[in-house]
Amino acid sequence: MLVIGIAGGTGCGKTTVVNQIINELPFEEVGVISQDSYYCDLSHLSYNERVQVNFDHPRAIDFELLGSHLQDLRRGTPIHQPVYSFVEHNRTKDTIPTYPRKVMIVEGILILTNPQIREMFDIKIFVHADSDERLIRRLKRDITERGRDLDEVLTRYKNTLKPMHDQFIEPTKEYADIIIPNNKYNTVAVDIVRTIINQKLS
Repeated sequence: MLVIGIAGGTGCGKTTVVNQIINELPFEEVGVISQDSYYCDLSHLSYNERVQVNFDHPRAIDFELLGSHLQDLRRGTPIHQPVYSFVEHNRTKDTIPTYPRKVMIVEGILILTNPQIREMFDIKIFVHADSDERLIRRLKRDITERGRDLDEVLTRYKNTLKPMHDQFIEPTKEYADIIIPNNKYNTVAVDIVRTIINQKLS
């Protein structure tokens, strides 16, 4: 099994890069795990308390569960990937059955911040986009897909997103094997990644 970690700041275009990679691979050979599924279970907190949680700090991620799931997949054991609700700021009771594949892609802003998780990646990729572009993408996504209002998104960006990006996410660029600039579609970099994957698979 080839495990690929794809990191980068919020709104940098990780999902686009993931889709560009998997679209060229046979469906049955590739699986995707989202860091967003592994936010810590906050059922013990009220909704108002959950809203105040800093979800852009590494502490917000259940890396222990993510690590054990990756180990299970490497051993050939299917996992039940949690499902997270951005509306409720909490895990739901649902899970997604996820089966071992030849290529497993793990994507998320904080996945390279944890040394144990980092060691599990055969290839580490950092997707880079400038901060203005990332903010615009984040605004569009949170308002249209996650039911946030403009003030809420901007306040969160200023108070947690940007400081956490500068403190935790941007420094993990140094761990990356490949850095993909993604202000525009970067087909050359993605083609290189695909070539590496195909070489490993063959």
